[in-house]
Amino acid sequence: MEIVNVEAISDTIIRDFLELHWGSTKVVVSSGSYDCTILDGFAALNDQARLIGLVTYIIHDDVGEIISLDSIVEGEGIGTSLVQSVEKTAMDLQCRKLTLITTNDNLTAIAFYQKRGFRFSRILHNAVEQARKIKPEIPMTGNHGIPIIDEIEMTKRLNP
Repeated sequence: MEIVNVEAISDTIIRDFLELHWGSTKVVVSSGSYDCTILDGFAALNDQARLIGLVTYIIHDDVGEIISLDSIVEGEGIGTSLVQSVEKTAMDLQCRKLTLITTNDNLTAIAFYQKRGFRFSRILHNAVEQARKIKPEIPMTGNHGIPIIDEIEMTKRLNP
């Protein structure tokens, strides 16, 4: 596996990957509405140079925020490598913390991030209802049949 900057990947490949995993290139969370095709990020490529994972992020002042993270195969270190790439970039830019937002149904992501040092920092009650006003295709029910209602902000302190 190789981790590369998203600038090394064609826009079409990035767009297709995001549409497959997010239903569009737009991610809407309480921190904003983002077109992930224009964000900074890293891509994981397999031995055949195929895209197997993608993370996008933004930096505001001294805080990094992961906007999207996806990998094709779980348990092979793809997501971990992508998150570590963002962490290194954030530390190089003197960020004091890295944040992200996920939804209450995404138990796999919640566990993944906790294992990597992220902690709950805020529960944004009914935030997904607001997001649906901008992106109505957000489903009502998510993983494990759980209604998608709240957002959970998670934070990891960085030591630059």
